[in-house]
Amino acid sequence: MSSIIEIKNITKEFKVLNRREGLKGSLKDLFSRDYKTVRAVDNISMSIGQGEIVGYLGPNGAGKSTTIKMMTGVLEPTSGEILVSGNVPYQNRTKNAQEIGVVFGQRSQLWWALPLIESFKILKDIYQIPDADYAEMLRFYQSLVDIEPLLHKPVRQMSLGQRTLSDILAAFLHNPKIVFLDEPTIGLDVSMKAKIRTLIQAINREKHTTVILTTHDMGDVDALCQRIVIIDKGKMLYDNDMEHLKGFFGSYRTIRIRVDGDLKLQAKAIASQLPECSVSADDEWISILVNEDKASVMDVLGILQSSHNIRDMQLEEISTEEVIKKIYEEGVQ
Repeated sequence: MSSIIEIKNITKEFKVLNRREGLKGSLKDLFSRDYKTVRAVDNISMSIGQGEIVGYLGPNGAGKSTTIKMMTGVLEPTSGEILVSGNVPYQNRTKNAQEIGVVFGQRSQLWWALPLIESFKILKDIYQIPDADYAEMLRFYQSLVDIEPLLHKPVRQMSLGQRTLSDILAAFLHNPKIVFLDEPTIGLDVSMKAKIRTLIQAINREKHTTVILTTHDMGDVDALCQRIVIIDKGKMLYDNDMEHLKGFFGSYRTIRIRVDGDLKLQAKAIASQLPECSVSADDEWISILVNEDKASVMDVLGILQSSHNIRDMQLEEISTEEVIKKIYEEGVQ
Protein backbone atom coordinates (compact mmCIF):
# COMPACT_ATOMS: atom_id res chain seq x y z
CA MET A 1 0.00 0.00 0.00
CA SER A 2 1.49 3.33 -1.07
CA SER A 3 1.71 6.08 1.54
CA ILE A 4 -0.36 9.20 1.04
CA ILE A 5 0.73 10.89 4.29
CA GLU A 6 4.35 10.83 5.47
CA ILE A 7 5.25 12.44 8.79
CA LYS A 8 8.84 12.37 10.04
CA ASN A 9 9.81 13.65 13.50
CA ILE A 10 7.45 16.63 13.47
CA THR A 11 7.44 18.95 16.45
CA LYS A 12 5.28 22.01 17.05
CA GLU A 13 6.11 24.55 19.74
CA PHE A 14 4.19 27.65 20.79
CA LYS A 15 5.39 30.65 22.78
CA VAL A 16 2.94 31.35 25.61
CA LEU A 17 3.02 34.46 27.78
CA ASN A 18 3.38 33.85 31.53
CA ARG A 19 0.41 35.94 32.59
CA ARG A 20 0.06 37.77 35.91
CA GLU A 21 -3.12 38.05 37.95
CA GLY A 22 -5.27 41.14 38.38
CA LEU A 23 -5.58 44.45 36.55
CA LYS A 24 -2.07 45.57 37.46
CA GLY A 25 -0.70 42.26 36.21
CA SER A 26 -2.62 42.59 32.92
CA LEU A 27 -1.12 46.04 32.34
CA LYS A 28 2.37 44.70 32.98
CA ASP A 29 1.69 41.81 30.57
CA LEU A 30 1.23 44.34 27.75
CA PHE A 31 4.97 45.02 27.88
CA SER A 32 6.16 41.64 29.17
CA ARG A 33 8.71 39.43 27.40
CA ASP A 34 8.28 36.65 29.92
CA TYR A 35 7.34 33.74 27.64
CA LYS A 36 7.46 29.98 28.08
CA THR A 37 7.69 27.42 25.28
CA VAL A 38 4.95 24.80 25.12
CA ARG A 39 5.55 21.72 22.96
CA ALA A 40 2.12 20.68 21.64
CA VAL A 41 3.47 17.94 19.32
CA ASP A 42 6.68 16.17 20.27
CA ASN A 43 8.67 14.25 17.65
CA ILE A 44 5.83 12.30 15.99
CA SER A 45 6.41 10.06 12.95
CA MET A 46 3.87 7.98 11.02
CA SER A 47 3.01 6.81 7.52
CA ILE A 48 -0.61 6.48 6.36
CA GLY A 49 -1.52 4.51 3.25
CA GLN A 50 -4.07 5.29 0.54
CA GLY A 51 -7.52 4.02 1.57
CA GLU A 52 -6.82 3.54 5.29
CA ILE A 53 -9.26 4.64 7.98
CA VAL A 54 -7.12 5.73 10.93
CA GLY A 55 -8.43 6.67 14.35
CA TYR A 56 -6.28 9.49 15.74
CA LEU A 57 -7.03 9.41 19.46
CA GLY A 58 -5.96 11.08 22.65
CA PRO A 59 -7.35 12.95 25.66
CA ASN A 60 -8.24 16.63 25.41
CA GLY A 61 -5.08 18.70 24.95
CA ALA A 62 -3.05 15.75 23.67
CA GLY A 63 -2.01 17.51 20.43
CA LYS A 64 -4.49 15.93 18.00
CA SER A 65 -5.87 19.17 16.59
CA THR A 66 -2.38 20.65 16.23
CA THR A 67 -1.27 17.61 14.20
CA ILE A 68 -4.39 17.83 11.99
CA LYS A 69 -3.74 21.54 11.41
CA MET A 70 -0.21 20.75 10.25
CA MET A 71 -1.53 18.05 7.89
CA THR A 72 -4.08 20.48 6.43
CA GLY A 73 -1.49 23.25 6.03
CA VAL A 74 -2.96 25.64 8.61
CA LEU A 75 0.17 25.38 10.80
CA GLU A 76 3.84 24.96 9.94
CA PRO A 77 5.86 22.47 12.03
CA THR A 78 8.62 23.88 14.20
CA SER A 79 10.80 21.01 12.99
CA GLY A 80 10.46 17.79 11.04
CA GLU A 81 8.99 16.91 7.65
CA ILE A 82 5.43 16.37 6.50
CA LEU A 83 4.14 15.32 3.07
CA VAL A 84 0.46 15.00 2.21
CA SER A 85 -0.22 13.47 -1.21
CA GLY A 86 3.33 14.45 -2.21
CA ASN A 87 2.90 18.11 -1.16
CA VAL A 88 4.31 20.06 1.76
CA PRO A 89 0.94 21.27 3.13
CA TYR A 90 1.97 24.68 4.52
CA GLN A 91 3.94 25.52 1.35
CA ASN A 92 1.20 24.41 -1.08
CA ARG A 93 -1.99 25.26 0.82
CA THR A 94 -4.18 25.77 -2.26
CA LYS A 95 -3.12 22.51 -3.91
CA ASN A 96 -3.42 20.69 -0.59
CA ALA A 97 -6.93 22.09 -0.04
CA GLN A 98 -8.05 20.71 -3.40
CA GLU A 99 -7.09 17.18 -2.38
CA ILE A 100 -8.53 17.05 1.13
CA GLY A 101 -11.94 17.31 2.76
CA VAL A 102 -12.61 18.37 6.36
CA VAL A 103 -15.58 17.95 8.71
CA PHE A 104 -15.59 19.52 12.17
CA GLY A 105 -18.36 18.30 14.49
CA GLN A 106 -21.16 20.90 14.80
CA ARG A 107 -19.29 23.46 12.62
CA SER A 108 -21.01 23.41 9.27
CA GLN A 109 -19.21 24.33 6.05
CA LEU A 110 -22.56 24.68 4.26
CA TRP A 111 -24.35 27.95 3.47
CA TRP A 112 -26.86 28.40 6.28
CA ALA A 113 -29.76 29.98 4.38
CA LEU A 114 -29.41 28.03 1.12
CA PRO A 115 -30.86 24.64 0.17
CA LEU A 116 -28.28 21.86 0.26
CA ILE A 117 -28.21 21.51 -3.54
CA GLU A 118 -27.13 25.17 -3.86
CA SER A 119 -24.26 24.58 -1.41
CA PHE A 120 -23.24 21.57 -3.52
CA LYS A 121 -23.29 23.71 -6.68
CA ILE A 122 -21.10 26.36 -5.03
CA LEU A 123 -18.63 23.68 -3.92
CA LYS A 124 -18.70 22.25 -7.45
CA ASP A 125 -17.55 25.63 -8.80
CA ILE A 126 -14.98 26.15 -6.01
CA TYR A 127 -13.36 22.76 -6.64
CA GLN A 128 -13.93 22.93 -10.42
CA ILE A 129 -15.62 19.52 -10.46
CA PRO A 130 -16.48 18.42 -14.03
CA ASP A 131 -20.22 18.11 -14.74
CA ALA A 132 -20.02 14.36 -15.35
CA ASP A 133 -18.09 13.72 -12.11
CA TYR A 134 -20.53 15.90 -10.13
CA ALA A 135 -23.57 14.07 -11.55
CA GLU A 136 -21.94 10.69 -10.91
CA MET A 137 -21.20 11.66 -7.29
CA LEU A 138 -24.82 12.71 -6.69
CA ARG A 139 -26.01 9.38 -8.12
CA PHE A 140 -23.54 7.57 -5.88
CA TYR A 141 -24.80 9.48 -2.82
CA GLN A 142 -28.41 8.64 -3.72
CA SER A 143 -27.49 4.95 -3.87
CA LEU A 144 -26.07 5.15 -0.33
CA VAL A 145 -28.60 7.38 1.44
CA ASP A 146 -31.89 8.94 0.40
CA ILE A 147 -30.62 12.51 -0.02
CA GLU A 148 -33.46 13.69 -2.31
CA PRO A 149 -35.58 15.09 0.59
CA LEU A 150 -32.55 17.06 1.85
CA LEU A 151 -31.38 18.58 -1.43
CA HIS A 152 -34.01 21.34 -1.50
CA LYS A 153 -34.12 21.96 2.25
CA PRO A 154 -32.32 25.04 3.67
CA VAL A 155 -29.49 24.04 6.00
CA ARG A 156 -30.93 26.14 8.84
CA GLN A 157 -34.08 23.97 8.80
CA MET A 158 -32.17 20.69 9.13
CA SER A 159 -31.78 18.70 12.31
CA LEU A 160 -28.27 18.24 13.72
CA GLY A 161 -28.10 14.74 12.26
CA GLN A 162 -29.23 15.86 8.79
CA ARG A 163 -26.73 18.72 8.84
CA THR A 164 -23.87 16.44 9.90
CA LEU A 165 -24.79 13.96 7.16
CA SER A 166 -24.89 16.80 4.62
CA ASP A 167 -21.51 18.13 5.82
CA ILE A 168 -19.93 14.71 5.34
CA LEU A 169 -21.42 14.45 1.83
CA ALA A 170 -20.05 17.93 1.05
CA ALA A 171 -16.56 16.97 2.27
CA PHE A 172 -16.44 13.96 -0.10
CA LEU A 173 -18.13 15.76 -3.04
CA HIS A 174 -14.93 16.63 -4.95
CA ASN A 175 -13.62 13.07 -4.43
CA PRO A 176 -10.65 14.12 -2.26
CA LYS A 177 -7.80 11.74 -1.58
CA ILE A 178 -7.98 12.39 2.18
CA VAL A 179 -10.82 13.44 4.49
CA PHE A 180 -10.29 14.61 8.08
CA LEU A 181 -13.29 13.94 10.35
CA ASP A 182 -13.19 15.67 13.74
CA GLU A 183 -15.87 14.28 16.12
CA PRO A 184 -18.32 13.70 13.22
CA THR A 185 -21.01 11.95 15.30
CA ILE A 186 -20.92 14.15 18.41
CA GLY A 187 -24.40 14.78 19.81
CA LEU A 188 -26.18 12.43 17.38
CA ASP A 189 -28.69 9.70 18.18
CA VAL A 190 -27.87 6.01 17.75
CA SER A 191 -29.72 5.67 14.44
CA MET A 192 -28.00 8.64 12.78
CA LYS A 193 -24.59 7.53 14.10
CA ALA A 194 -25.10 4.14 12.46
CA LYS A 195 -26.17 5.75 9.17
CA ILE A 196 -23.12 8.06 9.11
CA ARG A 197 -20.71 5.21 9.94
CA THR A 198 -22.20 3.11 7.12
CA LEU A 199 -21.87 6.07 4.73
CA ILE A 200 -18.19 6.65 5.61
CA GLN A 201 -17.39 2.94 5.21
CA ALA A 202 -19.13 2.80 1.81
CA ILE A 203 -17.35 5.88 0.44
CA ASN A 204 -14.01 4.62 1.73
CA ARG A 205 -14.59 1.24 0.11
CA GLU A 206 -15.80 2.59 -3.26
CA LYS A 207 -13.53 5.64 -3.63
CA HIS A 208 -10.49 4.41 -1.62
CA THR A 209 -10.53 7.70 0.28
CA THR A 210 -8.12 7.91 3.21
CA VAL A 211 -9.98 8.92 6.37
CA ILE A 212 -8.35 10.41 9.48
CA LEU A 213 -10.85 10.26 12.35
CA THR A 214 -10.51 12.07 15.68
CA THR A 215 -13.19 11.10 18.17
CA HIS A 216 -13.96 10.32 21.81
CA ASP A 217 -16.77 7.97 20.73
CA MET A 218 -15.38 4.43 20.93
CA GLY A 219 -18.35 3.24 18.87
CA ASP A 220 -16.90 5.19 15.94
CA VAL A 221 -13.51 3.58 16.53
CA ASP A 222 -14.90 0.04 16.69
CA ALA A 223 -17.13 0.52 13.63
CA LEU A 224 -14.71 2.35 11.33
CA CYS A 225 -11.04 2.14 12.22
CA GLN A 226 -8.67 -0.52 10.93
CA ARG A 227 -5.79 1.16 12.73
CA ILE A 228 -5.46 3.57 15.63
CA VAL A 229 -2.81 6.08 16.63
CA ILE A 230 -2.85 7.33 20.23
CA ILE A 231 -1.02 10.41 21.44
CA ASP A 232 -0.85 12.15 24.81
CA LYS A 233 1.03 15.28 25.86
CA GLY A 234 2.24 15.55 22.26
CA LYS A 235 3.97 12.15 22.25
CA MET A 236 2.89 9.06 20.36
CA LEU A 237 1.86 6.21 22.67
CA TYR A 238 0.60 3.65 20.16
CA ASP A 239 0.34 3.01 16.42
CA ASN A 240 -1.09 -0.34 15.34
CA ASP A 241 -4.38 -2.17 14.69
CA MET A 242 -7.12 -2.64 17.28
CA GLU A 243 -6.66 -6.38 17.78
CA HIS A 244 -2.96 -5.88 18.50
CA LEU A 245 -3.92 -3.21 21.02
CA LYS A 246 -6.35 -5.47 22.84
CA GLY A 247 -3.59 -8.08 22.98
CA PHE A 248 -1.81 -5.85 25.50
CA PHE A 249 -4.79 -6.26 27.81
CA GLY A 250 -5.90 -9.78 26.93
CA SER A 251 -5.79 -10.89 30.56
CA TYR A 252 -8.39 -8.31 31.64
CA ARG A 253 -12.06 -9.16 32.22
CA THR A 254 -14.89 -7.00 33.50
CA ILE A 255 -17.37 -8.40 36.03
CA ARG A 256 -20.60 -6.39 36.18
CA ILE A 257 -22.95 -7.03 39.09
CA ARG A 258 -26.28 -5.74 40.38
CA VAL A 259 -26.62 -5.64 44.16
CA ASP A 260 -29.06 -4.24 46.72
CA GLY A 261 -28.49 -0.87 48.33
CA ASP A 262 -26.65 2.29 47.30
CA LEU A 263 -24.40 1.30 44.38
CA LYS A 264 -21.82 4.02 45.02
CA LEU A 265 -21.39 2.92 48.65
CA GLN A 266 -21.31 -0.74 47.64
CA ALA A 267 -18.67 0.01 44.98
CA LYS A 268 -16.55 1.79 47.59
CA ALA A 269 -16.76 -1.26 49.86
CA ILE A 270 -15.85 -3.62 47.01
CA ALA A 271 -12.87 -1.42 46.07
CA SER A 272 -11.53 -1.76 49.63
CA GLN A 273 -11.98 -5.56 49.43
CA LEU A 274 -10.30 -5.81 46.02
CA PRO A 275 -7.47 -3.24 45.94
CA GLU A 276 -5.92 -4.92 42.86
CA CYS A 277 -9.11 -4.30 40.81
CA SER A 278 -10.57 -1.13 39.30
CA VAL A 279 -14.15 -0.60 40.57
CA SER A 280 -16.77 1.84 39.26
CA ALA A 281 -20.56 2.23 39.43
CA ASP A 282 -23.29 3.70 37.26
CA ASP A 283 -27.07 3.87 37.82
CA GLU A 284 -27.57 0.11 37.40
CA TRP A 285 -24.30 -1.81 37.60
CA ILE A 286 -21.06 -2.06 39.56
CA SER A 287 -18.15 -2.83 37.23
CA ILE A 288 -15.03 -4.59 38.49
CA LEU A 289 -12.08 -4.67 36.07
CA VAL A 290 -10.00 -7.77 36.89
CA ASN A 291 -6.42 -8.33 35.76
CA GLU A 292 -6.20 -12.14 35.71
CA ASP A 293 -2.41 -11.94 35.96
CA LYS A 294 -2.97 -10.67 39.50
CA ALA A 295 -6.29 -12.24 40.55
CA SER A 296 -8.51 -14.90 38.97
CA VAL A 297 -12.09 -14.08 38.03
CA MET A 298 -13.31 -17.08 40.09
CA ASP A 299 -11.52 -15.82 43.22
CA VAL A 300 -12.99 -12.34 42.77
CA LEU A 301 -16.48 -13.82 42.26
CA GLY A 302 -16.04 -15.87 45.45
CA ILE A 303 -15.21 -12.73 47.45
CA LEU A 304 -18.16 -10.86 45.95
CA GLN A 305 -20.66 -13.68 46.61
CA SER A 306 -19.53 -14.10 50.21
CA SER A 307 -20.08 -10.44 51.08
CA HIS A 308 -22.88 -9.21 48.75
CA ASN A 309 -26.31 -10.35 47.68
CA ILE A 310 -25.78 -10.44 43.88
CA ARG A 311 -29.06 -10.15 41.93
CA ASP A 312 -27.53 -10.25 38.42
CA MET A 313 -24.09 -10.65 36.88
CA GLN A 314 -22.32 -10.26 33.51
CA LEU A 315 -18.79 -11.20 32.47
CA GLU A 316 -17.30 -9.18 29.60
CA GLU A 317 -14.05 -8.88 27.67
CA ILE A 318 -12.29 -5.55 28.20
CA SER A 319 -14.01 -2.92 26.06
CA THR A 320 -12.28 -0.64 23.57
CA GLU A 321 -13.13 2.27 25.86
CA GLU A 322 -11.40 0.63 28.82
CA VAL A 323 -8.35 -0.20 26.70
CA ILE A 324 -8.01 3.40 25.53
CA LYS A 325 -8.57 4.70 29.06
CA LYS A 326 -5.82 2.46 30.45
CA ILE A 327 -3.40 3.58 27.74
CA TYR A 328 -4.14 7.23 28.52
CA GLU A 329 -3.46 6.52 32.20
CA GLU A 330 -0.59 4.02 31.97
CA GLY A 331 0.79 4.05 28.42
CA VAL A 332 1.78 0.88 26.55
CA GLN A 333 4.46 -1.08 28.35
